[in-house]
Amino acid sequence: MSTHKMIIAGFGGQGVMLIGQILAYAAMTEGREVTWMPSYGPEMRGGTANCTVIISDKKIASPVVTQATAVVAMNGPSLVKFGNCVMPGRELFINSSIVKEIPDIPGVNIHCVDCIGIATELQNMKVSNMVMLGAINRVTNAVSFDSIRQAMDKMFAGGKARLADVNLNALSAWN
Repeated sequence: MSTHKMIIAGFGGQGVMLIGQILAYAAMTEGREVTWMPSYGPEMRGGTANCTVIISDKKIASPVVTQATAVVAMNGPSLVKFGNCVMPGRELFINSSIVKEIPDIPGVNIHCVDCIGIATELQNMKVSNMVMLGAINRVTNAVSFDSIRQAMDKMFAGGKARLADVNLNALSAWN
């Protein structure tokens, strides 16, 4: 196994923190070393938000990520701010529903994910972040699908249990 250093960014309300939390909980389920560090802009909804997630089999010295194995940009400002943090040969995920100008970054694998379009096909706009989570994990194999499902079972417990199935469906909606 390896170390995954991720930056997940967007505006408040896009569910970027939830993507990071689910990855972190899934990794903990697997007994891996994990850090999750959120960062919010001045507003909760509509302001900028990002988090870093590190998943490793070794001890993690610092939760700070400046060079990432994967960057997720859910909007244009996030792409501008973090797009240059992707390590050569690694992954950049772009929410192509919102970001229309896709950069050409030599040596970086760019994955365009039509999060809103796919969520619309699933008839639930609120699962666009889970579409992105599915894309991230399909490409990086950071954690197993079963670990994500277990993490989601914990996060979508009680009154939120009705949301589990639609969110699980969204995980496998991106090809």
